[in-house]
Amino acid sequence: MTPTRAIAGLFVLAMLASAGLVVLYLLGGQPQLEGLLLGVALGGIGAGIVIWALTLLEAPVESEERHPLRSPDEVRAQAGEAFDAENLTRRRFLVRLLAAAGALLAAALAIPVLSLGQAPGRALFRTPWRPGMRVVDAAGAPIRAEAVGFDGVTTVFPDGFVGSPDGVALLVRVPADELRLPSGRDDWAPEGCVAYSKICTHVGCPVGLYRAEARELLCPCHQSTFDVRRGAVPVFGPAARPLPQLPLDVDGEGYLVARGDFPEPVGPSFWNMTHQGDA
Repeated sequence: MTPTRAIAGLFVLAMLASAGLVVLYLLGGQPQLEGLLLGVALGGIGAGIVIWALTLLEAPVESEERHPLRSPDEVRAQAGEAFDAENLTRRRFLVRLLAAAGALLAAALAIPVLSLGQAPGRALFRTPWRPGMRVVDAAGAPIRAEAVGFDGVTTVFPDGFVGSPDGVALLVRVPADELRLPSGRDDWAPEGCVAYSKICTHVGCPVGLYRAEARELLCPCHQSTFDVRRGAVPVFGPAARPLPQLPLDVDGEGYLVARGDFPEPVGPSFWNMTHQGDA
């Protein structure tokens, strides 16, 4: 077998392996076979290039003295042979095969990117809460403002999204005259009912404890503590950002409803480091 045929055969083998890798992945994939096909594809291209370099490329290492400007007849003859029609045709053929094998391998390696799904976009900056959506407990029952106790905390969700991992909030009721909410939030706590995201802004642990006497929410993971009366600002622990507050209102039937979504991203602060102006 001539070197040209051997190289062409290796490149074709690499192309077939890459095509098989794409088909196998689209059919559901099988890790062992995928690894084998990837090895054949890479090995075929690599072996073909090595044989090409060793047998078809003339690159002698030599040292010579300064010679006249006119090349010797022998060198001129070698140059003519290197650029004759047969060599150019063979080289063009192999280059095209190499390009095709590389393109198929690139396609095979790019296909798994589809497994990553759609880009998150602004999904991390929105939750299911919408204006007018009722506040419900874990059983899906709507909650009246006057039914909320002063000494307890209730885990709540948006109506229709019970169990939502990013919409979960903590509902607390404190005497209205004790609230010192940030500017612009005076009407977010009807009858002293305030709701904050249950996801700690430190590393995303659930904030599950409430100190009724101090009016503080506590994250048991790293002891981050948030002042309920002052917009859940952190007063202790590693959390550096307040828990996002859910704006509340009361509908015509006396049930608590959301005025809208949380005004900033819920969860760990690193989620919005590059979107401060968009949150």
